[in-house]
Amino acid sequence: MGTINQFVDEFGYSNEWFVDYVNEVHNQLRVMNVLDVKEYLAGSHAINTRPNEMFNGKEFVPRRIVLQYAKRLLEFGTAYLIGNKVTLTGNEKVVEAVKAVYKNGYDKIDFDLVHNVNRYGNAYEYVFVKDGKITSKLIDAADSFPVIDAENDYIAFVESYTINNVTFYNVYYPERVEKYTNAGGELRLKGSYDNLTGLPVIYRNDNPVNDVFGRSDLEDYMSILDSMEDLISKSTDAFYKYITGIPIVKGQQLKGDGLPTEVLGGGLVLDSDADFMFAQNKFDHAAFETLYKHLMTSLLDISSVPGVVIGKVDISNLSEVSIKLLFSLSNLKAMIGEKYIKDGMKQRHEKIRRLLEIQGTKFTDEEWETLDVVFQYAMPQSEKDVIDNLTKLKEMGAISIESILGHSPYTTDVNSEMVRLSSEETKSSESSKQNNDGTN
Repeated sequence: MGTINQFVDEFGYSNEWFVDYVNEVHNQLRVMNVLDVKEYLAGSHAINTRPNEMFNGKEFVPRRIVLQYAKRLLEFGTAYLIGNKVTLTGNEKVVEAVKAVYKNGYDKIDFDLVHNVNRYGNAYEYVFVKDGKITSKLIDAADSFPVIDAENDYIAFVESYTINNVTFYNVYYPERVEKYTNAGGELRLKGSYDNLTGLPVIYRNDNPVNDVFGRSDLEDYMSILDSMEDLISKSTDAFYKYITGIPIVKGQQLKGDGLPTEVLGGGLVLDSDADFMFAQNKFDHAAFETLYKHLMTSLLDISSVPGVVIGKVDISNLSEVSIKLLFSLSNLKAMIGEKYIKDGMKQRHEKIRRLLEIQGTKFTDEEWETLDVVFQYAMPQSEKDVIDNLTKLKEMGAISIESILGHSPYTTDVNSEMVRLSSEETKSSESSKQNNDGTN
């Protein structure tokens, strides 16, 4: 594995190599793509650039209808994969130690990092100790610059952001973190700190053309959404422009100065062979409906979101098998996303293990390697069926009380529930003993 010094020498960077690296074209283009995604999700769509038009000799401001389906689709993808808390499995001592760490806000961190991966293709997490507790921070994708050498090895990381025209640089090396700022016009070192957990973890999704940087899901949706917004905006304009029609008089008017404009319901007196009509453009609503439905169907197919989720399909009395079929594409997409997220979580767990050892909690390799993460997709399911299945498993002796509580739709805190059950069992046992003593 190469070092940052070899990287700097090989590519001819200066001593302030991180400044040059951040400003390179390929890095700035990637950051611009992230910023474009943020702008799009904030409502800056292509339809907003539609120019004004001239109609009947006057400037006409056209409709610019923005459809924010992208936000809903991305939110669905995130909630479906990580909306339910992940379950840690493995050696009991290891699981308890990591669960204690996860209580420090990791449920929100997990949700945000999956959401960032879906939106931007990447998420970056730095694990550290704050006030004696192990925690993590997510680094904005627009501020993140992982350093990859010619052999595709991850050797350093630069976090760069600007506030009030002052740029800050946090440079992560495997053994230290250096902080710089250009306040006052010159770059200066603010401080150097020991790095106990190495480089930030890189999370990504599937990208067939890049092994480091993922691909935003939004890129699959934008062209379809642009077409939908263009279609509905122009169709709305066409409907309002031509709905009243153009008045046409054939032949001779017997008296008056034409069609009155100031009186509602005014009429014309025409010669016997004259005629009056409104010429109107026909609005082909059937063609509009067909095109719009086709685009919507394509959008849902590409995003792997069942139409029923956003109210595009009416359903009733579905069986469990039917529900699984409806969500089969969602499950497939979630499985692929899970693979990449788990890769990053494994790196996170190694960093947590290192910090736990520093704090005095050590595990053998055999114990630690049992640790795994189980995702529970947010697919609708019948609570009655779940309870019946758990009951049957318990009757067969194939599942523990703790596992039943973990899968029960009515349990939110397994540990607390186990404590309550243990307390109730103790009280029941003491009561039975007292009754027996009284009888004797």
